Amino acid sequence: MAYQAGGQRSVPRPAPESPEAQAYLRDYATLLEAVPFPSVVVDHRWDVVLANTAFASLFHGVGPHPTAMPVDNFLRFVLFHPDASTVLGEHESSWCLPMLAHFAAAVERHGHDHGLQAIRREIAQDPIMEAAYRQGLPHWIRAVGERAVAHDGAVRPLLHPDPRWGATECRVVEETPRTLQEMGCTRLTLVLREVRRDRSRTRGARRTAAHLRVVPTPED
Repeated sequence: MAYQAGGQRSVPRPAPESPEAQAYLRDYATLLEAVPFPSVVVDHRWDVVLANTAFASLFHGVGPHPTAMPVDNFLRFVLFHPDASTVLGEHESSWCLPMLAHFAAAVERHGHDHGLQAIRREIAQDPIMEAAYRQGLPHWIRAVGERAVAHDGAVRPLLHPDPRWGATECRVVEETPRTLQEMGCTRLTLVLREVRRDRSRTRGARRTAAHLRVVPTPED
């Protein structure tokens, strides 16, 4: 399922530069498909390069969006898709803030990237998210520590549409071979855990705008 997309991309995704790279990605897509858990390969702006069927199935219930489909750009999905909280449990604290932290780091490394600049403009257009990014995020990172921001090893809540899983958790495992690293890509796998969370905390999940509502600021 290489280069699949669920909406329009703000920046066209470049194809691999060499036949060898194209062949590697085709074979890596086959490997990814054999993984039973949701697994995805993203580039530095979180455009999805490869995603397996389990990843697509996790988000099959979300509605259409012009720029923020999960199999298009995962960062945009987390930040801007109104259905994100119906799949990503504890959406703001467990997903939005860590992703904003990774976005800030990407901007530091690739400040002139047009795709990242476009996301930055969208954040700036939302006063609440802009305040979270500029004021709340640094305070939150200091409070939770750098390790809590990292993807690899993080345990995060999910609301899986498959009733066999339902309200559960996943361990995020970052496992990127050297060839993907050289392409500027990262692979993330969401290892579903046999844990059932208190459904009273998630029963009221509903379709809401994927905006941050409560982010502590340094004055709090």
